[in-house]
Amino acid sequence: MKPECSRVMDSLGGPLPAELEAHVASCAECRALVGGFDALGGLPTAPPPEAPAPKLEAAHLRARAELEAHPKATPWWRELLVLLAVYTAVFAGGLVLLGRHGLGLVGNQASPTMVTSVALLTLVLVGGGAFLAIAPIRRRLPWGLLALAAVGVALVQVMGGSGLQSLLPVRGMLGCMGTEVLMSVLPLGVALVLLCRSAFEPVRALAAGLSAAGVSLLVLHLHCSDGTVRHLVSAHVLPWLLLAGVAVLIRSRLPTRSYAP
Repeated sequence: MKPECSRVMDSLGGPLPAELEAHVASCAECRALVGGFDALGGLPTAPPPEAPAPKLEAAHLRARAELEAHPKATPWWRELLVLLAVYTAVFAGGLVLLGRHGLGLVGNQASPTMVTSVALLTLVLVGGGAFLAIAPIRRRLPWGLLALAAVGVALVQVMGGSGLQSLLPVRGMLGCMGTEVLMSVLPLGVALVLLCRSAFEPVRALAAGLSAAGVSLLVLHLHCSDGTVRHLVSAHVLPWLLLAGVAVLIRSRLPTRSYAP
């Protein structure tokens, strides 16, 4: 094999210089080599890279836009402080407004020890639920622990009542239910707005609902003078649990406003 033959082999797939063209014209082996290469259509080319799926590409674009708009993440504890500040304002305002009707800030007729114990347990649920809803916990949130806390607070609310009836059954039930719903609007609204800054997780939404509605539950526990089991179950505990379920339902239908990782 001549040196020109080796150069022809190295140049296959591209234009040949003039001197190699002349060599191919005079060399039968090189003519056969070039003719066979042309007949095969040249060297196989690598397939073009597959385009990403449309949904995946849209997610990448939204994540990139979010990162460009907010290159520095906001500390999560600021949102927690905002939520707790709203809880505190609603709690204090609710006690003051309800206390203007002559019963004072605390109208619960149970023993002071029982009133304080139930209030502290409810307060722990309110604060803990807000933390679970907002904090960026990487592991799976404890469904069982949250359900156990909710059941525990519901039981102590009912069992810690004074047993004394001071309100007309229907009128007292409607009044406490309406008060609990009205006082829960602002805490639930703020909690849902903050939850929309991250992907929907049912357990976080449930924690936020129990926490936000727990503020009005705590106010009623301190203010309401009716301590019968029927009243506490129907007018205090059941509306609280229903509001928590409504919070999960509403959050599942709200769009997520942040796609930053």
